[in-house]
Amino acid sequence: MQQIDLANSFKDKAVMFAWQHVLLLCSLFVMTLGVALSVRSSLGSSVISAIPFVMSLAGEESMAPALTIGDYTSAMNALLVLLQIVILRRRFEPVQLFQLLIGVVFGVLLDLNMALTALLDYSTLAMQAAAQIAGCTVLAVGISFEIRCGSVTMPGEGITVAISRVSGLPFPKAKIYVDTTLVVIAVALGYLFFGSWVSNVIGPGTLFAMLYVGFAVKVVNPRLEWFGRVVCYRPGFRRYIYGLARFIRS
Repeated sequence: MQQIDLANSFKDKAVMFAWQHVLLLCSLFVMTLGVALSVRSSLGSSVISAIPFVMSLAGEESMAPALTIGDYTSAMNALLVLLQIVILRRRFEPVQLFQLLIGVVFGVLLDLNMALTALLDYSTLAMQAAAQIAGCTVLAVGISFEIRCGSVTMPGEGITVAISRVSGLPFPKAKIYVDTTLVVIAVALGYLFFGSWVSNVIGPGTLFAMLYVGFAVKVVNPRLEWFGRVVCYRPGFRRYIYGLARFIRS
C-alpha cells in the first residue's frame, strides 16, 4: 500500500513538474515575442537583447560570427550563468544550471518570433512606436507569467540575484547596475564594430523599456491570478479539455 502511495506521489510530482514547464515554455514564447517587437521597432531594443542585437548586426557585416540574435542570446545567457558560478562559488545551487536550458530555449523562441514579426509593417514612426509599446507590454506580461511558473530564474535575473547576495545590494539597485552595464557594453560594441552609436540598438526605445517594463509588470501581475490557478491545475487526459476551462472560470 505504501509503495502504491509513493508511486502515485511520484507520478503527481512528475505531472506537475511537466505541466509547470509547459506553462514556462508558453511564458518564454510571450517574452520573446515582446523582445522581437522591440527589436523590430528600430527605436532601441530591450536591455537583455541589446548585446545580442549589435553582435548579430556585426555578423551580417562579416565583422563577427554570422549568428542570429537568438544564437547570440543563448551564448550570452550561458555566459551569465558562468558568471553566477564565479560570483557565488559554493553558494551556487546546482539546480540553477537549468538556466542554461532555459537560456537556449529563449534564444530559439526569439529567432522564431523574429521571423514571425518580420511580416509586420514598420515603415512609419507611428508603427515603430506602436511596435515598441506593444513589445514592452507583451514582455511585461511574459515576465509576469514566468514569475508565477515558479521555476528557476532567467539568467538575466539570476546574475542580478547573485550580485545582490554577494554585495548586499537590494535587488532593484543591483538590477539597475546590471542593466546599465549591459547597455554600456552594447554601446561600446557598436563603436567597436561600426565606429558610431547604433541608434536602432540603443535608442529612446531602450530607455522606454527600462522605465516602462517594470511598471507594467507591477500593473499586470495582480491581474493574473487566473494564471496562478492554471499553474496549480493538475491535468489529466480525460478531464483536460473541460476541466481546465471550468477551473479557470471558478
